[in-house]
Amino acid sequence: MIKKIGFIGAGKMAQAMIEGMLKTKEIAKENIMVSAISEKTIDKMKTTYQIAATNNNKEVARFSDILFLAVKPDLHSKVIAEIRNEINRDLILITIAAGITLADIEHEFGFGIKTVRTMPNTPSLVGEGMSVICPNELMSEKEIIEVEFIFNTFSKTERMDEKLMDAIPAISGSSPAYVYMFIEALADGGVMQGIPRDQAYRLAAQSVFGAAKMVLETKLHPGVLKDNVCTPGGATIEAVATLEKEQFRGSVLAAMESCTKKVKSLN
Repeated sequence: MIKKIGFIGAGKMAQAMIEGMLKTKEIAKENIMVSAISEKTIDKMKTTYQIAATNNNKEVARFSDILFLAVKPDLHSKVIAEIRNEINRDLILITIAAGITLADIEHEFGFGIKTVRTMPNTPSLVGEGMSVICPNELMSEKEIIEVEFIFNTFSKTERMDEKLMDAIPAISGSSPAYVYMFIEALADGGVMQGIPRDQAYRLAAQSVFGAAKMVLETKLHPGVLKDNVCTPGGATIEAVATLEKEQFRGSVLAAMESCTKKVKSLN
């Protein structure tokens, strides 16, 4: 791909996406430029990823055919005001911030601009991310496919109607954090029984990874896969019964509800 890709902002999510892109070798490092506030981050982008980096957002805006706004929601207005008159009008703008709508972007620019609202997640760093995209009406199918190509270098991609985008952080954007907590809890349980910590983390993480792969590849309902592990009168069903008594599912649903409520408050 020969499109020039810019990132305004170089936080953890941007770095995960950039590293994922470069690992596939589908996008040349010469075609990526990033801006950041701190000199430490700029130096890291230059030395670690060997891409162009600057503290000048306007420079990145002028460079880009496709521009990621990888900044916090409350910084969008400031950044857009800075780059509004610097961009090519054929630019494709991508926002990765929770709660920022397509209408918000158009309002801030003051004119129609090709925009894709997205929600990636940090497993993009290892090429196993999950990204949801929502293009506006100015995007052609060819351009949407180009954006999907970029996201597919580090993640799986799903298109979604904008009315559902506020629900995405809870199910895929933020959910790796819940999974890490689950892995940590599994490892702690193993350590309680005498399993060394490093082995406990490997056992737990591989089991979660394998279970997820079973859902994706067999296409069986998760409940069926769960039933297949539960021998009648066995140890697994005892554990499952305890999770139900302790409201495991209810806790997850409550966490997702609070996440979505927070996202909607950002609108």
